[in-house]
Amino acid sequence: MDNKETPDLKLAVLIDADNVPYKMVKEMMEELAKFGTLTTKRIYGDWTKPQVSGWKPVLLEHAITPIQQYSYTTGKNATDSAMIIDAMDILYAGKVDGFCIVSSDSDFTRLATRLRESGMRVIGMGEKKTPEPFIVACDRFIFIEILKPKTEKKNDSSSAENKEKKNAVPAKIKKLIAASIDDLSDDDGWAFLGEVGSLLLKKQPQFDPRNYGFNKLTPMLKSLRSMIEIDERESPGKGHSKHIYARLKQKSK
Repeated sequence: MDNKETPDLKLAVLIDADNVPYKMVKEMMEELAKFGTLTTKRIYGDWTKPQVSGWKPVLLEHAITPIQQYSYTTGKNATDSAMIIDAMDILYAGKVDGFCIVSSDSDFTRLATRLRESGMRVIGMGEKKTPEPFIVACDRFIFIEILKPKTEKKNDSSSAENKEKKNAVPAKIKKLIAASIDDLSDDDGWAFLGEVGSLLLKKQPQFDPRNYGFNKLTPMLKSLRSMIEIDERESPGKGHSKHIYARLKQKSK
């Protein structure tokens, strides 16, 4: 998003080793660091199982504490229970401002809701297969698939055909953007882009320009020039920063 996060929040990161890929740990931690200071980093799983062995080499590198949770019975997810109990303990300790729940499992939907009810900022992260209830229970949800290494992103953009296809904005997202601009517009139809970005996230926590091939919200809206016009205004005071406003073209008539 164009509006920068304020990295002054103390955040607890809880990772479900059973439901997220270990190959993207570096990118995941770098992304979550944009939202605040990661004071607690724990990962939960049954480390006696071979399917989670890939996590072990990267835990020390990123100072993530592994929490052993044995699977006591078949068909029961003990890892989820351990994460939920720890989350509530951390909540009641009162030493964090928010939580980062890294999982693609809908079992954490109620946890995310409960933490937000207690005034916590909740950032979810998981694969695109994550069920909708967990996504909308978070303040912000980030798909792991968009956190590709820079070299891989560069290779992806080498094909003009693939880039054009990747940058296509779905009709439902265009409608969401248009409605958000309309909700915030002044008498002349202009809406401050920072407020538009915040409203989009409130309406749809998983909204991210990177899902559609754009690094920021501004170039995404500029690509929709048939429906949106952009106005870059010099900000008052020292410096040469600009305030960006957007308006639906039908409103300018």
